This record gives sequence, C-alpha cells and structure tokens, in this order.
Amino acid sequence: MPGRVLPTFTPAEVESHNNAKSCYITIGRNVYDVTEFVEDHPGGGDLILDYAGKDVAEIMKDEISHEHSEAAYEILTDYHVGFISSDATGKAKASGIDTEGSDSQPVYESTGMSREEDLSIDTDYTQDYKTHKFLDLNKPLFAQLWYSNFSKEFYLEQIHRPRHYKGGASAPLFGNFLEPLSKTAWYVVPIMWLPPVFYGTMIGAQGLGDPTAAAAYWIGGVCLWTLIEYLMHRFLFHVDNWLPDNRVGLTLHFLLHGIHHYLPMDRYRLVMPPTLFVILAAPFWKLAHAVFFYNWFAAVQVFCGGVFGYICYDLTHYFLHHRNLPLYYKELKKYHLQHHYADFENGFGVTSRFWDRVFGTELETPAPKGVKAQ
Repeated sequence: MPGRVLPTFTPAEVESHNNAKSCYITIGRNVYDVTEFVEDHPGGGDLILDYAGKDVAEIMKDEISHEHSEAAYEILTDYHVGFISSDATGKAKASGIDTEGSDSQPVYESTGMSREEDLSIDTDYTQDYKTHKFLDLNKPLFAQLWYSNFSKEFYLEQIHRPRHYKGGASAPLFGNFLEPLSKTAWYVVPIMWLPPVFYGTMIGAQGLGDPTAAAAYWIGGVCLWTLIEYLMHRFLFHVDNWLPDNRVGLTLHFLLHGIHHYLPMDRYRLVMPPTLFVILAAPFWKLAHAVFFYNWFAAVQVFCGGVFGYICYDLTHYFLHHRNLPLYYKELKKYHLQHHYADFENGFGVTSRFWDRVFGTELETPAPKGVKAQ
C-alpha cells in the first residue's frame, strides 16, 4: 500500500503472542492483533485463544466448524498489524518504496508494487493522501481532480500506483445522482448486448442467404475485434504520452481508463458502461458499412461479430480480476495483472497476447525497474 509500511514478524514472534493479553493470528503472511476482539467474538473468546499465535486460514474456511462470511474477513482488516517476514531475521530488506506487503521483495518503481497480491491490500486512505497529496479516497474523486492543479507528469505517476478500496467496495466518483451511472455490474454486458447481437446476426444471415458466407463475415468480425481491442487499449486508453497537460485532458483520461489503473480491483468499474459503449461503437458501425458498402447485410454480420468479440473481452477482463479460472486463463490473468502492477507500458492484449507479439509489446516478466536505497 503506497504511503505506509507495516512491520514484519518472524514466526516465533507471532507465536509468542498466544494469550488473552496479547493475541495474534495469521492468514498466510498477514498478521492480525485480535486482542481487543477476543471478548467480542460471537463464538466465544476461547475459540480464538485456541489458535493464538497460529494461522487460522483453514479453520475460518472449515464448513464443519463454522465457515466464516466475507464480513468476518472485513472485520479482520481493522486488526491488520503486519506481515510474516520472508527472511530468517524478520527484517525487511530495503526497498525504498512504501508498499505494504511487499516485505523484502524488490518493487517496481513505476507502480510501487512487487506482485499480484499487492493489488488487493487495503489502502489506508488518510495516510495515502497525506503521503502523496493526490486524491483523497474518502471524498468524491471527480471534483478533486477537476479542481486540482496537477501536472500531467504527477497525475500519470499517481494513477499508475494502484490503490485498493477496503472491502471490495467502489470509491465515490461523483458523490451525487450521477454515481450509479459510473458503475456497471459485469452481467449487464451480456444481458444488454447479446439479444441485439443475436437479432442482428439473424437479419444479416437471412439477407446474405449463404450460411457459409454469413459465418465467414461474422467470424471475421470477431477476429477484427481482437485488433480493435489492442489498438484501443494501447492508443486510446493509454494515450499517456499524447495527453494534454490540462485538467480537461486529465479528467477525461481518468474517467476513460485512469480510474481503472488507480483502482484496478473495483469490480463495478471493470466493464464498459452501456452509454460509453454506444459512443465508441458508433464509429465502428459506420466503418463496417464504409468497408462493406457493396453489401449491407455483410456489414451487419461483421459488426455483430465484432460486438460479440467485445462482450467476450469485457467478461474476460472482469473474470481475470475477480475469478478463479482454468489453466489457460490463469496464465492470461497473470499476464494482465502484470500490466497493472509491473509494466503498464506493455501487455495491451486482454483476451490474448497475439497482437502484443505482432507489434512487439508482449509483456515478459520484467526485472524490477528500480530498487531505491532506504
């Protein structure tokens, strides 16, 4: 977490906090001081003391004993005090970057993170604002950005240092009646766009009269979408170098894609809002009919195939951030999340690496870009 470093403990140090006066527990590398919570535990304090100084990951998931709810894990975040050290002495090696959870691992200078898990470490909003003087996550973000005097250089540096909103909630963007319009649940995408894609595909196929030709145009549209996906991500969403150095340019960039890099795990800002999709899709409707001017139905087929490709892209993007996936997609997830925490200047393909390979922007696991002396 940018702006705050929590201490590290050796396993022996954690195990020594094994009584009601000082009770620590762990989940993985995370250390929690639950001393104040012992008496408040709904199942009784003895249940916690039985695991004092120990890891509770398994027992909290045990269905026979009692599988804990998501709310229980949210309560634990208030008692988070540090991490299990990854070296024998318990002393974190110098990183020079305030990245909670990175411990002794080197960090990427451009993002202040060292690995995928850092994307989900809750940010201390107040401390983050005091340290970086960027956006206060306690307040609506749009107005802060619009009325700020940030330089482009500072803005780009900050949005590429990911933060995480506590409990998986969404940070306030507008803080008024516009707020619901800024959020889109993943299932809205297939519900809204699959019916018109199906209808348009039927119209196009009937007009063409040849099932083989109809399928070829439709599949061609899907393939064309993969190129559009790459080009939009690289040259529209990541227009960083050509971004105007004024509040209009910075704010538009933030609304379009900057907020996603600033808060990459916000589950309601991972897919495209319907209004924005219509605005971006309109030129491609015109383009399809301009290229296939000789046959209106062929243009419809290509466009519908492209929109289906978009639906697959948006759902893939959401699942890469928030779902356990089959083997192929696990590799794709690792690839995409590296784009967020390690190297945002490469790895623009979301549904595949194909165009990254073609255009030389394939993201290989990079060496840390800078380890500063403490």
